[in-house]
Amino acid sequence: MEEKSYWLGLSLTPGIGTKRALRLLNHFGDVRNIWGASRSDLLNAGLDETTTASLLQTRSTIKLDEVEARIREVNAYFICQRDDAYPQHLRNLPDAPLVLYVRGTLLKEDDLAIAVIGTRSATAYGKDVTRMLVKDLAGAGVTIISGLAHGIDAMAHRTALDVGGRTFAVMGNGIDSIYPREHKNLANDILGAGALISEFPLKSQPEAHHFPQRNRLISGLSLGVIIVEAPEKSGALITATFALEQGREVYGVPGNIFSAASRGVNQLLQEGAKLVTSAQDILEDLVITRQQLTVREAIAEVVPLSETQILLLRAFTAESCHMDDLIRATGFTTPMAVGALTTLELQGYVEQDRGGLYRITQAAHILIRELNH
Repeated sequence: MEEKSYWLGLSLTPGIGTKRALRLLNHFGDVRNIWGASRSDLLNAGLDETTTASLLQTRSTIKLDEVEARIREVNAYFICQRDDAYPQHLRNLPDAPLVLYVRGTLLKEDDLAIAVIGTRSATAYGKDVTRMLVKDLAGAGVTIISGLAHGIDAMAHRTALDVGGRTFAVMGNGIDSIYPREHKNLANDILGAGALISEFPLKSQPEAHHFPQRNRLISGLSLGVIIVEAPEKSGALITATFALEQGREVYGVPGNIFSAASRGVNQLLQEGAKLVTSAQDILEDLVITRQQLTVREAIAEVVPLSETQILLLRAFTAESCHMDDLIRATGFTTPMAVGALTTLELQGYVEQDRGGLYRITQAAHILIRELNH
């Protein structure tokens, strides 16, 4: 049996999360030894009586090979923290799930991700703003993360799909069912351009206490969180709190001061969230954000250059260029150019000076020479 199968077993054990699992791993040296340890060995490792009994009970009642077969039957798979496919941003969180259940694809370029969330009772204004922001962000290569709920979430997912972008839906129930049911078609469409993700085992119901837990994954998978509309008491505000605790950026879209749907987000702006009126505000900010999260190393090693990025590099006719010159030379829209330049900065191929000019690095010169041969 593979190592990750035993991580699956630990994740199904009530009372064992990341912190306890890592302490046990430090003691036993291998997850297989944890799973097979005796009661006395577990107690000697510092596990309390209740959790020890829980692990022994789980081990005696659950057949891991049968659990894995049921996961495959619903066209899903699972990854543990030790897997290369486990999202890098999430891996660094102290309460990261031991196991994620996934339907769809996780790509390394999805590290460049922004969450777009808000109220289920979205106004026409909120939907229009979501459509505008996501169209430009997804068009620039940013993966859009949301929660598959009605309102802002659904609009964010659908817009990303409409422009050929990638999107993740993080779920508050088992990955073998869709909630809300009305979004079954949307969920199926997401499978072709992203993934459905859950930390909850199969058959888990969408219980109320699952959603705050789900919200920390929405922010944890992202470089930042955009709150479009949120009333004073909203799950979106819980996500904003998680984002701040995780060191993520929180962006707010200003709303009508007379609208209940905007009271929460307007309050966030008063408290210091970054005001957003266009996707460009966020694309430019991602360069700063990545310095805090060390995204440059994560992306530079694994993300191949897109055709858009290569065309942009080749558009540099001088050592330094203004973005307007690059736009004229390539015919790209401003969001496309900003998105490509942002990713190139993350990868170390482009630098920006204080005067706003972009210049290509020595690494980019070498890459262009290789491409020309």
